[in-house]
Amino acid sequence: MATHIKEKKRLLSLDFFRGFTVVAMILVNNPGDWGHIYAPLEHAEWNGCTPTDLIFPFFLFIVGVSIVYALSGEKEDLAHHSKVFLSVIKRAAILFALGLLLSLFPYFNFSVVRIPGVLTRIAVVYLITAILFIKFDEKILFKIFIGLLLIYWLMMTLIPVPGVGFPNLEPETNLGAWLDRTVFTEAHLWVSSKTWDPEGLLSTLPAVGTALFGVLIGLTLKSKQRSDENKVAWLFTYGIIATLGGLVFDLIFPINKSLWTSSYVLYSGGLASMGLALCYWLIDVQGFTLLTKPFVIYGINAITVFFASGIIARSMNLIHVSLNGETVTLKGWFYEQFFTPYFSPYNASLAGAITFVLIWYVILWMMYQKNIIIKA
Repeated sequence: MATHIKEKKRLLSLDFFRGFTVVAMILVNNPGDWGHIYAPLEHAEWNGCTPTDLIFPFFLFIVGVSIVYALSGEKEDLAHHSKVFLSVIKRAAILFALGLLLSLFPYFNFSVVRIPGVLTRIAVVYLITAILFIKFDEKILFKIFIGLLLIYWLMMTLIPVPGVGFPNLEPETNLGAWLDRTVFTEAHLWVSSKTWDPEGLLSTLPAVGTALFGVLIGLTLKSKQRSDENKVAWLFTYGIIATLGGLVFDLIFPINKSLWTSSYVLYSGGLASMGLALCYWLIDVQGFTLLTKPFVIYGINAITVFFASGIIARSMNLIHVSLNGETVTLKGWFYEQFFTPYFSPYNASLAGAITFVLIWYVILWMMYQKNIIIKA
């Protein structure tokens, strides 16, 4: 629902970091031409990590940090835990429903709707992480974080895959892919494969680990016993240790976004920690806010723009118009009219994506001017 922005001090660097991540997400999800994309704006084919592969874990990391700032007061009030749980479940249910709605749109064919997805993963990860944060202290949360990474690694590398006979990390024959086909059936998986899903069920375990990493960083940031300099130093330290740990772990459990491997959690979480540390130091400590506003505007309505941009992009592909005697989608018409005549194929594709981001900035700026946040 729509609400007015509360008059309270926000962690501006977190809004900026969230907004920067969402801008990157919108940019890579909406190229002018899927056949012409610069390499950093594409996902790694399987193992490995491109800048694009960092976007989703950065967002889940931010979810974890945000949980600390949103629920710390409720965590201390033991008498109201049941009420908080109901609020968390409600929010997770709304996010999950939005994810299914995005998958169903525009044809609403329930027989083939993709159940896993970005928003549905955010919903499940938020639900589990928020409950863990409310119930356990920092030391136990750290143990759960490490435990999830180790258990997932052992499951993926030691448990023989039914029907295959041995553990492996290949796209269609790994344990996670088998579980997704068993639980969801192929009709409800990622349309590009139908045999596995990059937001599958089993890989939700390490995805929770990514959010827990954010919780642990959020607890450091929110600590009243630490100075700003101390917080920044420790965020960089944790980030360096995790990133190096991920690179070492990569030797036995490859960094892989689609599998959300434990090495990927450490590597991406470490980079996110260092990124947030830099933002916190520059924005909240040093007061450097000259370039922050556009990203903050994106950050305070992050879920709104992600959901709505997906709906609009698909709607434009439903509308067909004539161009030079051929029938093309409305999106294709705009692209052919305003971009391809003036740029090389790769630059035209990038210019189309940037234009989409700017259009949404105008919409979000108008919402910001009216002090409106649409909460999911």
